[in-house]
Amino acid sequence: QVQLVESGGGLVQAGGSLRLSCAASGRTFDRYAMEWFRQAPGKEREFVAGINWSGGRTYYADSVKGRFTISRDNGKNTVYLQMSSLNTEDTGVYYCAANRGGVTTTAQMIDYWGQGTQVTVSS
Repeated sequence: QVQLVESGGGLVQAGGSLRLSCAASGRTFDRYAMEWFRQAPGKEREFVAGINWSGGRTYYADSVKGRFTISRDNGKNTVYLQMSSLNTEDTGVYYCAANRGGVTTTAQMIDYWGQGTQVTVSS
């Protein structure tokens, strides 16, 4: 069982930056690939970024490449999402996710979800 708790969301102006954190419980954090998904009102949950168990491989949605950076610290059981050059289309609830397999971009394949943190980008 893995419990995930996100933090760091908030209100930011367009062009600004935020860093999200996701703290995981359990001793097997380093066995899980970690992802960030987001969901805007009226839209489906979508993949944002993913990182493999070691942190050696990262994956990004085209819409955030070059602006977002995912990283993890297995010693602290934490995964991060550094977001910069934010725009209004980045607004939504951001969810931390974990799965035993490799990084997945499919929400249905996720084993564990956090409760989500709201990110609002104002114009």
